[in-house]
Amino acid sequence: MLPAAHRMRRSADFQQTVRRGARGGRDTLVVHLTTTTDPGPPAVGLVVSRAIGNAVTRNRVKRRLRALVAARLDGLPTGSLLVVRAQPPAASASSADLGRDLDGAVATAGRRLTRRLDG
Repeated sequence: MLPAAHRMRRSADFQQTVRRGARGGRDTLVVHLTTTTDPGPPAVGLVVSRAIGNAVTRNRVKRRLRALVAARLDGLPTGSLLVVRAQPPAASASSADLGRDLDGAVATAGRRLTRRLDG
Protein backbone atom coordinates (compact mmCIF):
# COMPACT_ATOMS: atom_id res chain seq x y z
CA MET A 1 0.00 0.00 0.00
CA LEU A 2 1.20 3.49 -0.81
CA PRO A 3 1.50 5.58 2.38
CA ALA A 4 -0.86 8.58 2.55
CA ALA A 5 2.02 11.07 2.72
CA HIS A 6 3.23 9.83 -0.67
CA ARG A 7 -0.07 10.03 -2.55
CA MET A 8 -0.66 12.73 -5.11
CA ARG A 9 -4.20 14.01 -4.71
CA ARG A 10 -4.56 17.40 -6.37
CA SER A 11 -5.25 17.56 -10.10
CA ALA A 12 -2.94 20.60 -10.29
CA ASP A 13 -0.05 18.37 -9.15
CA PHE A 14 -0.90 15.82 -11.85
CA GLN A 15 -1.06 18.56 -14.50
CA GLN A 16 2.19 20.18 -13.39
CA THR A 17 4.02 16.88 -13.39
CA VAL A 18 2.76 15.74 -16.79
CA ARG A 19 3.30 19.11 -18.47
CA ARG A 20 6.62 20.12 -16.94
CA GLY A 21 8.12 16.82 -15.91
CA ALA A 22 10.64 14.65 -17.70
CA ARG A 23 9.13 11.67 -19.48
CA GLY A 24 10.26 8.07 -19.57
CA GLY A 25 8.32 5.39 -21.37
CA ARG A 26 8.18 1.65 -21.86
CA ASP A 27 5.68 -0.72 -23.47
CA THR A 28 3.50 -1.09 -20.39
CA LEU A 29 3.74 2.35 -18.80
CA VAL A 30 4.88 5.95 -19.09
CA VAL A 31 6.20 8.02 -16.19
CA HIS A 32 6.53 11.77 -15.72
CA LEU A 33 8.97 13.01 -13.07
CA THR A 34 9.54 16.52 -11.76
CA THR A 35 10.88 18.15 -8.63
CA THR A 36 9.41 20.87 -6.45
CA THR A 37 10.90 23.34 -4.03
CA ASP A 38 8.94 21.62 -1.24
CA PRO A 39 11.35 19.49 0.82
CA GLY A 40 8.56 17.02 1.65
CA PRO A 41 8.40 13.35 0.77
CA PRO A 42 8.02 12.30 -2.87
CA ALA A 43 4.43 12.07 -4.10
CA VAL A 44 3.15 9.54 -6.63
CA GLY A 45 0.00 9.54 -8.73
CA LEU A 46 -1.37 6.75 -10.90
CA VAL A 47 -3.34 7.10 -14.12
CA VAL A 48 -5.11 3.95 -15.29
CA SER A 49 -7.64 4.74 -18.00
CA ARG A 50 -10.47 2.73 -19.47
CA ALA A 51 -8.19 1.75 -22.33
CA ILE A 52 -6.61 -0.75 -19.92
CA GLY A 53 -9.79 -2.79 -19.62
CA ASN A 54 -12.83 -3.23 -17.42
CA ALA A 55 -12.98 -2.13 -13.78
CA VAL A 56 -11.60 -5.41 -12.46
CA THR A 57 -8.58 -5.22 -14.78
CA ARG A 58 -7.96 -1.54 -14.03
CA ASN A 59 -8.08 -2.14 -10.28
CA ARG A 60 -5.67 -5.08 -10.58
CA VAL A 61 -3.21 -2.92 -12.53
CA LYS A 62 -3.55 -0.11 -9.96
CA ARG A 63 -2.88 -2.49 -7.05
CA ARG A 64 0.20 -3.87 -8.75
CA LEU A 65 1.55 -0.42 -9.60
CA ARG A 66 0.90 0.89 -6.08
CA ALA A 67 2.84 -2.02 -4.59
CA LEU A 68 5.71 -1.60 -7.06
CA VAL A 69 5.95 2.15 -6.49
CA ALA A 70 5.73 1.79 -2.70
CA ALA A 71 8.74 -0.54 -2.77
CA ARG A 72 10.72 2.06 -4.74
CA LEU A 73 9.87 5.25 -2.80
CA ASP A 74 13.30 5.39 -1.16
CA GLY A 75 14.90 5.79 -4.58
CA LEU A 76 12.92 8.92 -5.44
CA PRO A 77 14.41 12.34 -4.64
CA THR A 78 12.92 14.39 -1.80
CA GLY A 79 10.23 16.75 -3.04
CA SER A 80 9.72 14.93 -6.33
CA LEU A 81 6.41 14.29 -8.07
CA LEU A 82 5.93 11.13 -10.12
CA VAL A 83 2.96 10.26 -12.32
CA VAL A 84 2.75 6.67 -13.58
CA ARG A 85 0.38 6.19 -16.53
CA ALA A 86 -0.44 2.60 -17.46
CA GLN A 87 -0.62 1.58 -21.13
CA PRO A 88 -2.97 -1.16 -22.44
CA PRO A 89 -0.25 -3.87 -22.43
CA ALA A 90 0.00 -3.42 -18.63
CA ALA A 91 -3.22 -5.41 -18.25
CA SER A 92 -1.56 -8.63 -19.41
CA ALA A 93 1.96 -7.96 -18.10
CA SER A 94 3.35 -9.82 -15.10
CA SER A 95 4.34 -7.91 -11.98
CA ALA A 96 7.99 -8.62 -12.77
CA ASP A 97 7.60 -7.06 -16.22
CA LEU A 98 5.82 -4.04 -14.75
CA GLY A 99 8.59 -3.66 -12.18
CA ARG A 100 11.29 -3.81 -14.84
CA ASP A 101 9.45 -1.29 -17.01
CA LEU A 102 8.87 1.00 -14.02
CA ASP A 103 12.56 0.93 -13.06
CA GLY A 104 13.64 1.64 -16.63
CA ALA A 105 11.13 4.42 -17.19
CA VAL A 106 11.95 6.15 -13.88
CA ALA A 107 15.68 5.91 -14.65
CA THR A 108 15.13 7.45 -18.09
CA ALA A 109 12.97 10.25 -16.69
CA GLY A 110 15.52 10.88 -13.93
CA ARG A 111 18.36 11.22 -16.45
CA ARG A 112 16.31 13.59 -18.59
CA LEU A 113 15.31 15.66 -15.57
CA THR A 114 18.92 15.90 -14.43
CA ARG A 115 20.02 17.04 -17.90
CA ARG A 116 17.24 19.62 -17.96
CA LEU A 117 18.17 20.99 -14.54
CA ASP A 118 21.92 21.04 -15.27
CA GLY A 119 21.73 22.58 -18.70
